[in-house]
Amino acid sequence: MSGRAPGHTGRVPDNDDVHPDLRRTAHLAPRRLVGPRTLPIMRALIGLTGRAVPGDVEVIALGPGAGVRLYRGVGVREQTPALLWIHGGGYVLGKAAQDDRLCRQFGRTLGITVASVEYRLAPEHPYPAPLEDCYSSLRWLAELPWVDRDRIAIGGASAGGGLAAALALLARDRAEIAPALQLLTYPMLDDRSSTTRTHPRYRLWDARANRFGWAAYLGNADPALAVPSRREDLSGLAPAWIGVGTHDLFHDEDLDYARRLAAAGVPCQVDVVPGAFHGFDLVAPNTLVSQQFFARQCEVLRAALAPAG
Repeated sequence: MSGRAPGHTGRVPDNDDVHPDLRRTAHLAPRRLVGPRTLPIMRALIGLTGRAVPGDVEVIALGPGAGVRLYRGVGVREQTPALLWIHGGGYVLGKAAQDDRLCRQFGRTLGITVASVEYRLAPEHPYPAPLEDCYSSLRWLAELPWVDRDRIAIGGASAGGGLAAALALLARDRAEIAPALQLLTYPMLDDRSSTTRTHPRYRLWDARANRFGWAAYLGNADPALAVPSRREDLSGLAPAWIGVGTHDLFHDEDLDYARRLAAAGVPCQVDVVPGAFHGFDLVAPNTLVSQQFFARQCEVLRAALAPAG
């Protein structure tokens, strides 16, 4: 396991010291975005965005309530690597269109095909429905004639990162497709973090929201099977990158998962961003620390998706 801290501007901040680039955003950002009462309101607000489909995006339905948004590089005439991206939202919110800008950036910067999964949401569709939607999207992407199936990365942010980690486990167990990398951006990996005390440094996602999200996603499922951090055998998985801020509820669980991956023989790189809260790069994408975070992800993807030999 290796680690670095992009966006480091000097001393490592203490628990309540937000990164200088993020202080203004942190002052305005709520501690949680969703709960049982606010879920319908948040879904309605999100539903107002992304209705128009940009000309460089293709929307493809794969099954009941599931599909992908496809971002294909302009002028691509040969097989390319690909990234299967999974949006966040605590398993209960969000849609693929919310990450159009990010997916477009990945595609243009790296010259790769990007497919963003439109998966079904909990609590209406608990585990394993969202994960199966991600798996069917991975299989579909691997079958595209211009995609090199041996150079496909899977990734996501927050709950999308948790689904990407679960997808890596599922892909290993089914042995049909071997992802080249799991890109886990502050992933939501462990339902037991819901017992963590609320801390004033948390923004956008706290322990109360976490309890709600996990309860909705798990339904009646066995956490030992459905929760990535509860899986005992992590061997044989795709190499991983994990990026998380010190002010993120998921910080401890993410670093613990990285240690377990390394102990299981899975190469794992870790980037810890001092003073960064959950989702910082999505709500403040133009800050230097967010741009450095994105550049680091591209660096890791570029190396993982390079031609063999």
